[in-house]
Order: sequence, then C-alpha cells, then structure tokens
Amino acid sequence: MSDDQQIPFKIQTVQFDARFPNTNQSKNCGQNYSDYYKCTEARGEDFPLCQQFYRNFRSLCPDDWIERWDAAREEGRSPFVPPTTANH
Repeated sequence: MSDDQQIPFKIQTVQFDARFPNTNQSKNCGQNYSDYYKCTEARGEDFPLCQQFYRNFRSLCPDDWIERWDAAREEGRSPFVPPTTANH
C-alpha cells in the first residue's frame, strides 16, 4: 500500500444508554462486556446485537480491564469476582 492511500476508518461513540445516565461509564463498560459474551453464547459472534455490545465495551473499557477479564474467563472464573487467596 502506498503512503498516499488511506484506510477507511469510521469513528463512532457509544449511543446513550438510559441505564447509565451518569458520566462515569464503568458499569456500562462491564455490562456491555458481560452482555457480549452472553449474546455470543446464545446467538453467535456474527449476530448484529452482539457486535454492538462488542463495539461498546471495546470503546468504553480500558484495555487492561479487558485483558484481566479475558484471563479470568480463560481460567473459568467470573471476570467480575476477584480471585480468592488461600491465606485469609
């Protein structure tokens, strides 16, 4: 690809969600992450609503949160419950 060619890119923000009217979007981030995986289990990754959840959480959530949540899911744990330690 030459330097003068540009890849089309569309910047789009998450639409308003009445469940999360405040500026802090942390809960919205987590809810969209959770909804995406529930949706893909029920409908598959190509289902349009699942893709919307994906775009939303990728837009709202910090990358390190997503990485931690993905790691927890791979370990078979709930992403939103901290791991327990043996020495309490």
